[in-house]
Amino acid sequence: MQANIEDVAKLAGVSIATVSRTFRHPDLVASKTREKVTSAAKELNFSISRSASIFQTGQTYRIALLNNDRSSTWFNAQVYDGLNMVFQPAGYDIAFYQILTSEERDQFFENLPIRRNVDAVVVASINISNDEASRLLSMSVPIAGINAIPEDAFSLSISINDEEATRLITRYLISIGHTDLVFLTFASTETVGTLRFSANLRVQGFKKACKAAGVNPVVIDIRNDEHLVDNALAKLFALDHLPTAICCQQDSLALPLIARLQQFGYRIPEDISITGFDDIDYASQMGLTTVHQDPKEMGSTIAKRILQLLNGEKVSVEHETLDSQIIFRSSTAPPRIATKQQKT
Repeated sequence: MQANIEDVAKLAGVSIATVSRTFRHPDLVASKTREKVTSAAKELNFSISRSASIFQTGQTYRIALLNNDRSSTWFNAQVYDGLNMVFQPAGYDIAFYQILTSEERDQFFENLPIRRNVDAVVVASINISNDEASRLLSMSVPIAGINAIPEDAFSLSISINDEEATRLITRYLISIGHTDLVFLTFASTETVGTLRFSANLRVQGFKKACKAAGVNPVVIDIRNDEHLVDNALAKLFALDHLPTAICCQQDSLALPLIARLQQFGYRIPEDISITGFDDIDYASQMGLTTVHQDPKEMGSTIAKRILQLLNGEKVSVEHETLDSQIIFRSSTAPPRIATKQQKT
């Protein structure tokens, strides 16, 4: 990670104010102290030209990225790539803040406004409360949401409509004859205190489509751990019968579920239709019917708009909701039988 002024001060054994004074007014700093500070900056590869700009403009050239999961997950990795492809050439670093517990959440929203060591905050796929939004806005820096809720808590936002997209894909399954449907989710089991994710809205979209069609919705909560697919299969096989269609919260569950069901002799889609959400790289290869989203593009779009604000420019679109796009592939088809498949 890029060294900052605090790192230089600690290595040189001086205060942050002394480091600042060394770069801004070197004539006011004793020669031995200047030497210690510049040596520390050189050792840490801390750019003096960059630091001078920081002191003159008040900018840190650091962007905070806040989310609830590992940076290696498909969505987070894509968002990071999109942000970085815009921020990196502009001279900005991205500081990754991962929130997995209520304590980490409280610490982030308590400490970041006090430190004021970022030029913008990007919140990916989770919500923030009005109080937390107020704390961040007190920093007087852009606060941007990517698939984050509620939109009015942010200076900028871009998202897909998770609820509407899932409602549409569920309505499609019902329209081709499926009335025995299950939704597999780990959204509610992933909730940390008041931390809610946009994926929770997908469950609501499923329930609304079922209610409108007079279908009794079945929602199954599963643990999202290294045994994710086994957890899902255990709960599916515990039902009186397998459904004719399964909607998965995301592709990372749908794709391995297809593979495992096929290993057990179930035909996809002849016996069971399966849908996902995200349209990750392997979805097309596996023929998965899913909802398409492009977090990399969303990341780069929001990064460009943040730079506009940081440069004092007006942003023409502050809040954008992208159209839902369903990708129809071979994992779905009308049910072949009208009676329920009894478990053997």
